[in-house]
Amino acid sequence: MKKLIFLVVIGFAAWHYCENQGFDLRDKINVELSDLKITKKYASNSDSFVQDLNFTCDGRQYCSQMTSRKEAEFFLENCPDTKMDGDLDGIPCENDSRF
Repeated sequence: MKKLIFLVVIGFAAWHYCENQGFDLRDKINVELSDLKITKKYASNSDSFVQDLNFTCDGRQYCSQMTSRKEAEFFLENCPDTKMDGDLDGIPCENDSRF
């Protein structure tokens, strides 16, 4: 019982210290979703057609999670920890028959 009371007192003291020091994880990790959104523009050589692709790095890693080849290429080039290029040649999802 003494151990439990001791742990509660220590926990309360730590909480109180953090509250008084203004410690807030949101201050340390101040990243908004809008900061992570990346827009790429691809222009055709034959005309001035420009296509906006609004893909966002959202944690997907595998070809089965992609909906198009362009999306897979975006993720491979811009997002961390993707697992879509097994032979490391820069071409994602080569064996995926959907694309």
